[in-house]
Amino acid sequence: MRIIGGKWKRRRLKVADARGLRPTPDRVRETLFSWLGPAVENSRCLDLFAGTGALGFEAASRGAKHVVMVEQDPIAVSALRDACAVLEAKEIEVIQADALQWLGSGETGFDILFLDPPFGRFEVSELCSRIDQSGRLNPLGLVYLETGAGDPAPVLPAGWRLLKSQRAGQVRYHLACRELADETG
Repeated sequence: MRIIGGKWKRRRLKVADARGLRPTPDRVRETLFSWLGPAVENSRCLDLFAGTGALGFEAASRGAKHVVMVEQDPIAVSALRDACAVLEAKEIEVIQADALQWLGSGETGFDILFLDPPFGRFEVSELCSRIDQSGRLNPLGLVYLETGAGDPAPVLPAGWRLLKSQRAGQVRYHLACRELADETG
């Protein structure tokens, strides 16, 4: 896997040989980080199903202040920690945990959340609801959602808005934002 932008641009990282891992393709990451633009700088990011860490490493490379990567697979966690050591990435914290359990007990205050669960194992719409209820995402927080190309667009919680969507190969990806509650009524 190759980091495509920022301070670690063109750096290659080893991907763990763990079942089901698939790095987010380069062209999808290029589009995503173009969408995010300056929002990444000094942000707090959560890569909830980190896998290869492609999204979290890219965010840190592009100036995120703090990135939390949550991954359950011990082989993938080991590879993520090795990559952090190689990059001397002090802004990245790797946590070995079940993502759903961590949502119930982890830290709060994230500006950007990357949600790329294993295809077919989780319902993205349900995960969005759990994230919304967990309080992990800041008001006006941004959420990247990745699904299989044949999956329908996710149903978002009340107060979330879909900003952008695209498809690339076997992947459909979206950027959503959480909006502030309307206080005029």
